[in-house]
Amino acid sequence: MIPPTTLQTERLVLAPLRVEDADVMVGVLADERMYEFTGGRPPTLDELTDRYRRLVVGRSADGTESWFNWIVRLTDGTGPVGVVQATVATDGTTADVAWEIGVEWQGRGMASEAATAVVGWLASHRVGDVRALVHPDHVASARVAQRAGLSPTAAMEDGEVVWVRSGPLPPAEG
Repeated sequence: MIPPTTLQTERLVLAPLRVEDADVMVGVLADERMYEFTGGRPPTLDELTDRYRRLVVGRSADGTESWFNWIVRLTDGTGPVGVVQATVATDGTTADVAWEIGVEWQGRGMASEAATAVVGWLASHRVGDVRALVHPDHVASARVAQRAGLSPTAAMEDGEVVWVRSGPLPPAEG
């Protein structure tokens, strides 16, 4: 299994999720506009705490997936701006990625920066097939997927376009 780790970019620190992060993330995820394309509603503190308790386990109940979740924070220490995740098949060959950046911080390239960091991290761990599901009308999220090295396919899943990682993996280290 791939160990969880902190990732850093020019402007962001992606720190592994902790249950305690629910206290600050409930505010980041509170704006109804975040759910326009994904559905749902802002979580309550209790709902988010329960979700984070399940996620920090790091794997699905049936053992077929490893879960990696990061809280996205600004390097200047001003606080969290969102979350990014990767669901990796147990054999380590495929992963699904997703991102959520709070409305206040959208439009500044932070989702692209975070998603690119995660896709690069997955590639460095030899995860060859990376995909994301993007609502066909969510132009900003499609740009994030493209900037992270994913390309749209003709496939649809749950009403969303399947985007996949294109291009070769980096050489194996060692």
